[in-house]
Amino acid sequence: MILRRFPPMGVYETLFRFAEVTSKYMGDAGTHPWAQGFPLTSQIPGGPPLPDSVSITAEDRMYPKADGQMPLRQAIADYYRRVHNANITYENVAVFAGGRPGIFAILSFLLEDWSVAVEETEYTPYYDILKLLRRPHQLIPSNRGNRFRPGLSDHPEGDRVFMVRSNPLNPTGVTIHGDELQQMVDHYSQDHRGALFDEAYEWFTTGAPVSALAHIKDIEATNLFVCGAATKGLQVPGMRVGWVVSAKRHVEAFRNYSSFGMGGVSRASQLYVTELLESERATQAQAAIASYYTSQRDRYGEGLKKLGLELFSGDGGFYHWLRLPDGLSGDAFNERLMKHNAAVMPGRLCDMARRGDHGAIGDMIRFSFGPLKAESYEGDMEILAACLK
Repeated sequence: MILRRFPPMGVYETLFRFAEVTSKYMGDAGTHPWAQGFPLTSQIPGGPPLPDSVSITAEDRMYPKADGQMPLRQAIADYYRRVHNANITYENVAVFAGGRPGIFAILSFLLEDWSVAVEETEYTPYYDILKLLRRPHQLIPSNRGNRFRPGLSDHPEGDRVFMVRSNPLNPTGVTIHGDELQQMVDHYSQDHRGALFDEAYEWFTTGAPVSALAHIKDIEATNLFVCGAATKGLQVPGMRVGWVVSAKRHVEAFRNYSSFGMGGVSRASQLYVTELLESERATQAQAAIASYYTSQRDRYGEGLKKLGLELFSGDGGFYHWLRLPDGLSGDAFNERLMKHNAAVMPGRLCDMARRGDHGAIGDMIRFSFGPLKAESYEGDMEILAACLK
C-alpha cells in the first residue's frame, strides 16, 4: 500500500453497518434514519418552497472563481449584516464545497506550534480531521459530570490556543449565546488565540438564530473563523455549498488553496444557494425552521423521557443526546434497532478521546429527528419502546 489507511467518519461507520445488516441505505423509503445528520429536504410547514430548477447560461459553465462567485459571497455577507449586524463585507467570505472542506482547510493551514482545544464530546469528523492532520489537541471536559456544558474556566490557558466548537453543538444541541458567547468571542479574540465557530445548525434554535458574528467587533483584528453551510437551515445538503467568514487575509489563503486544491465550487450549486438566501425568503425559511424543529425537539424529548431515558439535550440542533439504561451501549442498541430498519449514532463516535463502548459516553446515543416528518412520531416511539425492553 502507498496510501495511509483510515476508517470512515463516524456517521458512515453506522451507515455501512446498517447496509450490511439490512441491505438497505439509511434514508431510503421504509427506513428510520435516526443516525442521519440531515434535515427534511422538502417544504416544511410555514416555510417557502424549494426551487425545482436553476437557469444556467454559457458563463455558468465556465470555471468558478476560487473563493466563490460574487453574488453568493455578497448574499452571505448581506445575511450576516442584516440578521446579526455583523461588521463584514463579501471580502470576508470564502465559499467551499460544503462545511467540512472549510473546517479541514482551516486546521490544515493552522501553524504547527498552535494547539487545538476541543470539547471532549463533539462533532465526530473533528476527531478524524485532527488525527489525519496529526494535530496536537487538548480536551475541554464535557461529560455527564457537567451535563456536557463546560464553561470558559474549563478551557486551556496560555497562548497559541485555537478552539474548535460547533454551536449549537453536535451531538448535544447545547448552544452558547448571549453574554456567554460574548465572553468566549472576547477570550479567543486576544492576541495569540483563535477559534473556529462551526454554525451549521444556526437556524435550529429555540427563538432567534445565534452567531458569533453578532459579537465580533472587528474581525480583521482576530483569528476567528465562522463556518456556515446550506446543508442544514437551507435544507440542501446535496448542493455541497458551505462558507467561512474570517479576516480578509485568511480569505486570501483560502482562495490560493482553492486555486490548486479544490478548483472552486459548482457554479450551478452556487446559483441555487444564492436564490435561497434572498432576504424575504431567508427570513421566512429561518422562522419556519425554528418553529418546526423546536416543536419536534419538544415532542420527541417528552416521548423519550416517557420511555425512561435520561436526556442531556440543549435547545439547538435537531438531535437528542441521551443515556441508555442499564449500561446498554449504543452499538448493542443499534443491533436491536436494525431489525426494525432503524439506527441511531452511538455516543462513542462523538468521544474525542475514542474510549469505545466502555468509555465515558459509551452508553450515550445521538437520536436525530432532522429527517423526520411529524406523522412518523407514533411509529418511532413504538420501535424505540420495543427495543428498550
